Amino acid sequence: MIVSREDVWNDPDNATRLLKERTRISGLIETFESITEDIEDADVLLELAQEESDKESEQEVGELLFGLESRIKKFSVAITLDGEDDSRNALVSINAGAGGTDSQDWAEMLFRMYTRWVDKKGYKCQVIDYQPGDEAGIKGATLSVSGEYCYGFMKVETGVHRLVRISPFNAAGKRQTSFASVFVYPDIKEEIKVDIDESDLRIDVYRASGAGGQHVNKTSSAVRITHLPTGVVVQCQQEPSQHRNKEIAMKVLNSRLYQLEKEKQNQKMQNLHDGKDEIAWGSQIRSYILHPYRMVKDHRIDFEVGDVDRVLDGDLDPFIEGVLLS
Repeated sequence: MIVSREDVWNDPDNATRLLKERTRISGLIETFESITEDIEDADVLLELAQEESDKESEQEVGELLFGLESRIKKFSVAITLDGEDDSRNALVSINAGAGGTDSQDWAEMLFRMYTRWVDKKGYKCQVIDYQPGDEAGIKGATLSVSGEYCYGFMKVETGVHRLVRISPFNAAGKRQTSFASVFVYPDIKEEIKVDIDESDLRIDVYRASGAGGQHVNKTSSAVRITHLPTGVVVQCQQEPSQHRNKEIAMKVLNSRLYQLEKEKQNQKMQNLHDGKDEIAWGSQIRSYILHPYRMVKDHRIDFEVGDVDRVLDGDLDPFIEGVLLS
């Protein structure tokens, strides 16, 4: 095998990547063999139970098949996570769109939904940037999420999310449609260096506006970096140190430019930053309806769930798995 060659360890980073890939493939093979073996055992047991009219054994087969169905679905999702970046951590950007205060409130609801999902998955989450709304909610936020195949799962959440409800900010109690966008990028850390010319950057410092203790609003520790050639803007204000905020912002910029270049190379030409896809009507991937009925619908796979509260509380796996399997 390649990993047994001595020269492989001349490049430790590549060797580590190969070992992780070998572990992943070995795990998939073992899972496949285990599922196949259990299917064969269930088939034999069912045949014997039917021959002897053994209702108890037939019931046992039913329980085995129920467990197998869950394992097969989990295995089916696992084999879709074979993209170059799927095993990486993720950077998640949430931004309010058309709809004013309602959309800023909606963006905060999405922020809560994703942090709840992260907790349910056993992942770890760090808030990199958090911009409060003018009256309520947030204008935007950026999360760093770490865990096994985190980007592979979360990448399907990229797109516009639409909310329909009776507005709590409208005195007349009218129904309001709000939009927010979610962009998910692979966290490439220091593994891949994107060539960034310092002269292409505009770096601004300002006072942090979010929660953060006594340090907030007293010193200009928050950092905003604009990559002039692409228009990509990143910012970080969660650390008390300006140096640390700049370091984190540069990491986010590195990941976003990597993703942008990768999309160009793959000829997807889905430029996320040139304003072609307005965060409004016609571009949503998922709708969350709270009035006049209650339903969450993913328009990509025509899948819907009636328990909206459960979804907003972080139960996203049925949607994520559905899109991956499609």
